[in-house]
Amino acid sequence: MDEGNYILESIDSRSVPHRLSVVVPMFNEEELAADLINAVHNALAKYADPWELIVVDDGSSDQTWTHLVNSAKQTGPHIRPIRLLRNFKQTAAMQAGIDAARGDVIVTMDGDLQNDPKDIPAMVAKLLNEDLDMVAGWRQKRQDGFWFRKLPSMLANRLIRNVSGLNFQDLGCSLKAFRAPVLRKVRLYGEMHRFIPAWLATVTSPQRMAEMPVSHFPRTKGQSKYGLSRTFRVLLDLLSIHYFLRFGSRPGHFFGGLGSIVTSVGTLILSYLGFLKLSGESIGNRPLMFLGFFAVVSGLQLLTTGVLAEILMRTYYDAGKFNSYHTLNHPSVESTQAWYVAN
Repeated sequence: MDEGNYILESIDSRSVPHRLSVVVPMFNEEELAADLINAVHNALAKYADPWELIVVDDGSSDQTWTHLVNSAKQTGPHIRPIRLLRNFKQTAAMQAGIDAARGDVIVTMDGDLQNDPKDIPAMVAKLLNEDLDMVAGWRQKRQDGFWFRKLPSMLANRLIRNVSGLNFQDLGCSLKAFRAPVLRKVRLYGEMHRFIPAWLATVTSPQRMAEMPVSHFPRTKGQSKYGLSRTFRVLLDLLSIHYFLRFGSRPGHFFGGLGSIVTSVGTLILSYLGFLKLSGESIGNRPLMFLGFFAVVSGLQLLTTGVLAEILMRTYYDAGKFNSYHTLNHPSVESTQAWYVAN
């Protein structure tokens, strides 16, 4: 018995019975589409529980969709390609796959094959055996360039840890395992896929989340979709995380607090100027008067914004879920509902 089979058998013998859904978003990866399906299928061929692979084509402009459909037909009905009508970006594609997943456990990973599908059984076993809600991959030996990938990632991880309070080493790794009911409590939009652990902390305890070392390979085919521009988007997203983690369910406290401070400052300035006016001094041309006036007006606007934000938040919670994508499934694939079960 080789080492790979021993790992799979030892893990499966201890696992809690479940159904596994693997979700992979892809965009313009025609060179890797078939390789990805084969890699996941080979890695999970001896998996003890039923599983499926959902590959989401995020509106690719090349032949990615054609390769996915052809490979799915050759491999089996447990491979479920989903096609988005246009390029909605990775977060929406990942949400589309999560919505389509039928498993009790959902694993997400990138489609560039830098993650190793053979790590999936160990991650799922840790999730179930230790009664966790999420297990994130930690690329200890990351096979990427230092200046354009590793360094920005290190800085981003440090900022995310400080903002979210999660003591994770590699929050940017896409290879993660989740309990489906917990993951579905979070709706992904914008570019939230980078910060799923932080958003998950709004619905579950950080003590129910863990990470484990996983393999990482250099990209051998295709072209990376990441660049330095994402660093600026990360900074903006961090502001959103900071706000939602602390004031997501009570926005009135955030805007109301700021409004109260600004209004109080403006009131003090105008009161001081009023005292000077009563003392006989001229205040009409003082810049301080304009500052006090605009501070009061700005503070009242912030207070009003807080009230409106509270109304919108209540409406959001009452309205339920919304979609950030639209799909166009291949008819021959859409109707298949089979799972893969090892013989």
